[in-house]
Amino acid sequence: MAKRTSSRPTPRPFLKWAGGKRALMDDIMQRIPDGPIELFVEPFLGGGAVFLDLARQGRIKRAILNDRNPELVHTWRTVQREPDALIEAVQQWAVDSETYYHVRDELEPAALSPIDRAARVLWLNRTCFNGLYRKNRKGKFNVPFGKYKRVNLADAENIRAVSAALRDVTIHDFDFESIMLMAGRDAVVYCDPPYVPVSKTSSFNNYDGLPFGMPEQARLAEAFSALEEQGAFGILSNSWTEETLELYERHGLFIDQVFARRNINSKAGKRGPVPEVMVTTRPWQTAAPRVANIR
Repeated sequence: MAKRTSSRPTPRPFLKWAGGKRALMDDIMQRIPDGPIELFVEPFLGGGAVFLDLARQGRIKRAILNDRNPELVHTWRTVQREPDALIEAVQQWAVDSETYYHVRDELEPAALSPIDRAARVLWLNRTCFNGLYRKNRKGKFNVPFGKYKRVNLADAENIRAVSAALRDVTIHDFDFESIMLMAGRDAVVYCDPPYVPVSKTSSFNNYDGLPFGMPEQARLAEAFSALEEQGAFGILSNSWTEETLELYERHGLFIDQVFARRNINSKAGKRGPVPEVMVTTRPWQTAAPRVANIR
């Protein structure tokens, strides 16, 4: 029998996001238990690639999504509730350098209407250099203009598809611990925190102007290891460093090495497959070792 195909649009990430998980999607999906997911919890939403892939598969019954970046969360909620208004609003600004720095530096989010506030995030994301979301220590978005030949400000079909996927989803901007406590029996939790820097010169975790250093990484490891007692299954991504390995080993978690192509480096020659850790709260396959490929 021929496989049935559907013309219905499938949701994909509507934002470019540093550290997006499309490059690791096969590794992540291999670790997620088969069958319907009663509750999917994502404490570090970002571009939402994992949630959207599971939604495309029709596997999620309920979902709780979260990110501590209020501008990002506001934009996701706007896609959820008013996709057509957002699609229209993002077209209001011309794509040129002068307009870019006016929108970036002079339009304060708090002074904008809710729709324009979300449109500003999407517009900057589409027109800034390398699709990078970064704030300085004063909490100001500071990525330069991207100078693209062509810019698709809003894929209307996809934004509507994402909105449909979000229909019965709860979106928060809480601390990750509060969200992880919501994961009860049979929940699946995927954590994609700001990564531990692999070197002093490669540090990038300033998505929201707030710190996420080793104290926060240790707090996350503690909350992640507690998921097993809550009856939930957890998957976590992070950089491959001595600090992360020691942290997750300390909690008796299950560690694998995976490789992902990363394009965040400004020098194209230094972009490419890099090792990362992928951690689970229990073995994800038969006879999986407690710690695999550690050093």
